Amino acid sequence: MAITQAMCTSFKVALLDGEMDFSADTSQTFKIALYTSAADLSADTTAYSVTNEVSGTGYTAGGNTLTISTAPTNGGSGTTAFLGFANTTWTDATITARGALIYKVGGTNPAVAVLDFGADKTSTAGDFQVQFPTADATNAIVRIATP
Repeated sequence: MAITQAMCTSFKVALLDGEMDFSADTSQTFKIALYTSAADLSADTTAYSVTNEVSGTGYTAGGNTLTISTAPTNGGSGTTAFLGFANTTWTDATITARGALIYKVGGTNPAVAVLDFGADKTSTAGDFQVQFPTADATNAIVRIATP
């Protein structure tokens, strides 16, 4: 099993099919779920699953709701479109996570992106925070660029 950071291929198809909307349809909710090192997550991941999801004090299955901090944009120039999420925190949590899955709530809970933390990250009766990179054409977790 492995966690490999990627934008999910099924997400790219959903964008082309008009099934994902990060700005105009504010009724859509996006979440982030945490996973153990036993999880198998990659570009091939198609939907949220409870298999190998973290469990522990301060964590609820399904994870946290994400807030979009930077609406979809190209930043004023260039050929890369991107968006940004605000950092999210599980407070008073006792958990260990190796990675995460961003997904859309509803229907089949389709996958958006897989995050690989690089190693197990642990909190013991403290805050567990996922910090997102700067929302720009080079660093944003969700970005679409021309080759």
